[in-house]
Amino acid sequence: MQNWFHAHPILTYLIILALTIYIFNAVFRVQRLPILKEVLVHLVMAAGSFVLFILQFDKLPIIQCMSVAVFMMVLLRGRQLYDRFKGKRGGSSSSDTGGA
Repeated sequence: MQNWFHAHPILTYLIILALTIYIFNAVFRVQRLPILKEVLVHLVMAAGSFVLFILQFDKLPIIQCMSVAVFMMVLLRGRQLYDRFKGKRGGSSSSDTGGA
């Protein structure tokens, strides 16, 4: 897999940039920023993604690590949606009644 990323540097950079933007939006974004600040934030993310691209090009598993982080965030989001759905269906019953 590392050889494929090494053979396709532009796609590798775009994958890293996309994962970085997704992680930023999912974890750190609280509200929409003014357009100039938004552009500045994305330019800084593009520069940071270039640094990560250099590390990926040096055979470090940057994309694989970021993919695991995104997968875990998707699992968390799915669990939150499941809990919300179950809460609407189950009424006011709670799963942590009784116990220690």
